[in-house]
Amino acid sequence: MNLIEVKNCYKVYNNGVTAVADLNVTIGRGEFVFVIGASGSGKSTFIKMLYREEKPTNGQVYVGGVNVAKLRNSKVFKLRRKLGIVFQDFKLLPKLTVYENVAFALESIGMNNREIRPKVIKALENVGLKDKMRSFPNQLSGGEQQRVCIARAIVNNPKLLICDEPTGNLDPDISREIVSILEKINSEYGTTIIMATHDRETVNRMKRRVLLLENGVLASDDKEGSYKAHESN
Repeated sequence: MNLIEVKNCYKVYNNGVTAVADLNVTIGRGEFVFVIGASGSGKSTFIKMLYREEKPTNGQVYVGGVNVAKLRNSKVFKLRRKLGIVFQDFKLLPKLTVYENVAFALESIGMNNREIRPKVIKALENVGLKDKMRSFPNQLSGGEQQRVCIARAIVNNPKLLICDEPTGNLDPDISREIVSILEKINSEYGTTIIMATHDRETVNRMKRRVLLLENGVLASDDKEGSYKAHESN
């Protein structure tokens, strides 16, 4: 059964720019999918439509059977509770410790401390940061900060993890560490992962499904794709 279905999707911004045009994509449960393309190709718009940061001008976007394009604004928070989202720019709270940053995701949905603690510890173990629980973000490297973000995104065991350029600010060695963690989450927990990226080395090495967007159109959908054929992007 598909976890995501995007049907005949268009997104036209108020300035007249068409970001996505007649996009049709299905993604099954447990897949690991890269979304690639040049800047302005529609990658970010596609990603943002999945967690309802953007609404399509026309078309349907189903996530877990729910047409999020038609979701009332007051219901969007319920959708996002079921997703994990990892951004390029970390978005950690600087005055909270690593533990508190991850726990905050659960506190905000009303979970009690007795439930929160084992979930946070497990999430930090999964990203190799249990020994940094009491550290603050400014005491961590960029790679460690991104691992905290991943822990925060997976702490509630989401079925879908959306990663928008998660290695964009990291050097190649750290990028490989981050992607290895994502691979582990995908293989051990069956979490569906969608990763928008310009990271050619990672895409070429992993040989996972690759969606290539060009000018808002799905130009190719390769089951074991690479960036090599699109190096000009």
